[in-house]
Amino acid sequence: MGEFDGRVALITGGARGQGRAHAVAFAEGGADVVICDRCEDSDVVFYPLASEDDLAETARLVEAAGRRCIAVKADTADRAAMDALVARAESEFGRIDVAVANAGVSIAAPVQSMTSAQWNEAIASNLTGVFNTVGAVAPGMIERGYGRIVTISSMLGRAGSTNMAAYSASKWGVIGLTKSSALDLAKHGITVNAIAPGNISTPMIHNDALYSMMRPDLEKPTADDVAPVFASLHAQPVPWLEAEEITRAVLFFAAEAGAHISGTVLPIDAGNAARVTG
Repeated sequence: MGEFDGRVALITGGARGQGRAHAVAFAEGGADVVICDRCEDSDVVFYPLASEDDLAETARLVEAAGRRCIAVKADTADRAAMDALVARAESEFGRIDVAVANAGVSIAAPVQSMTSAQWNEAIASNLTGVFNTVGAVAPGMIERGYGRIVTISSMLGRAGSTNMAAYSASKWGVIGLTKSSALDLAKHGITVNAIAPGNISTPMIHNDALYSMMRPDLEKPTADDVAPVFASLHAQPVPWLEAEEITRAVLFFAAEAGAHISGTVLPIDAGNAARVTG
């Protein structure tokens, strides 16, 4: 028997990257899975976002693991869309036991030239989307007296960085939202915890625009060219981590044994946590 047999897990931003890794792992653990992704590019996000084909592939992988999957194109910044997704999941699968607020984007620009559109995108996708996810699943979890909510912050939710004011602010906000939600939901059998990843090897960091920003001295920098720069952001000498390293922490927080772990932030950032307080 799998650890999550009989459970239902919702993962936002599930079309690729970390979200796909989480979705497949829950399915392999026995859970039915609900995924959503906006599946549209943004004018102010400098790399291509996930597609509907990506979302369909995650659903295929979940079903290949023998579990049911609801896959919906939805933007977490749209509360009505999130409420509708949760209502469908509860109608078809009976409930949502685990929610992973994973969806997010990276916005890179110095604060002195950042546009309102860039700021608004970061806050809407990375913070408001997390609020909408938590807010949408909480009533059903309260009614059933059980829930595991995991939010995805960032190592930049615990420390500043050049060119990342909007991203850092949004991810810092996720930590405050997580801790306050943990207190609001504590008496209802619901835990809320955050993970603060470092550089994760997904399209959010592996794209030409970010490579060029990190190595402006080169015309067409490669992954090998930028690897030392990424590594400098960690304490351990590794440029990036794999999505599955975050998945292991998600499963830890979602497990039955985590009943009395709530309101915490777990850094998985190759030792960068040693550089910040708290």
